[in-house]
Amino acid sequence: MLFLIVLILSFASGFFLPWWVVAIAAFLAAFFTGKTPGQAFWSGFLAVFIVWIVLALFKSIPNNHILATKVAQLFQLPGWGYLLVVTGIIGGLVSGFAALSGLLLKRAFEN
Repeated sequence: MLFLIVLILSFASGFFLPWWVVAIAAFLAAFFTGKTPGQAFWSGFLAVFIVWIVLALFKSIPNNHILATKVAQLFQLPGWGYLLVVTGIIGGLVSGFAALSGLLLKRAFEN
């Protein structure tokens, strides 16, 4: 459930809002629906990992990955696909830790 909530909120906000809104979405979703710390972290991580790769592909496919290839060369990566994975990992970590923080804050108020 948490995975789907973060996935939908992140995908919807990815088109119109700044990148850091995924952290707020994951934090609030985990605060209200999170169960365990592991589930909160991995749900937030995987949801945003998938969303950011999909959104990056939406922007990269129309220009035949020209910009992604040049940025990958700038960071000395072998190809543009590696850049997508790095982008997904960064977004996933931000969201995963935000979701974990939301759940831990909820637990702090329960005690």
